[in-house]
Amino acid sequence: MQMASTARTVEEIFKDYSARRTAIVRALTNDVDDFYGLCDPDKENLCLYGHPNESWEVTLPAEEVPPELPEPALGINFARDGMNRKDWLSLVAVHSDSWLISVAFYLGARLNRNERKRLFSMINDLPTVFEVVTERKPVKDKPSMDSGSKSRGSTKRSSDGEAKSNPKLADENYEDDEDEHTETQCGSCGGNYSADEFWIGCDVCERWFHGKCVKITPARAESIKQYKCPSCSMKRARQ
Repeated sequence: MQMASTARTVEEIFKDYSARRTAIVRALTNDVDDFYGLCDPDKENLCLYGHPNESWEVTLPAEEVPPELPEPALGINFARDGMNRKDWLSLVAVHSDSWLISVAFYLGARLNRNERKRLFSMINDLPTVFEVVTERKPVKDKPSMDSGSKSRGSTKRSSDGEAKSNPKLADENYEDDEDEHTETQCGSCGGNYSADEFWIGCDVCERWFHGKCVKITPARAESIKQYKCPSCSMKRARQ
């Protein structure tokens, strides 16, 4: 049975997601023999759960309808002996990734548009369970924006921007695709995105700026809950 979660903010929901993901990764890698043994095809419909305390469990689904949280894929045990073990584990991993996303966005139902984008961006910085299980190799990191960078609401963010909130997973970060960085230009000077410079995003107009162009340092960005660029700040002042 799933453990209830009180996560409500972006950071709390990401922490919940990370813990559940860690549990499932462990079940499909370090504890794979135990997991495999628990998925007896002769048993009833079983599900793989990852819990917020980083424990995993193979058990029957919730009885109440609708359940308190979205449920994982049902009956993963039935296909166990009908497939190659590696393929079966990969399939369970794909369904587990889908479940982790569904739980995160279920918990984030009350988030606004920018917060949802930021949550997905944080999630997307981690390799998927499928990538871990199939041993897809991480690409060596390029120089990136300062880890204190404000990176709300965009995937054009430092791949280590959130790693410090979850150091255990920092070494698993994958490099963002090059294509993601080609279209962003500084709203002040018009310069193109560069991963080795500090950038900050405006939470109002969603434009991005060099930190130096708007006189914001990485240290100061850490203390700003909602950043408004000079233009948006002036508009607000006139109202």
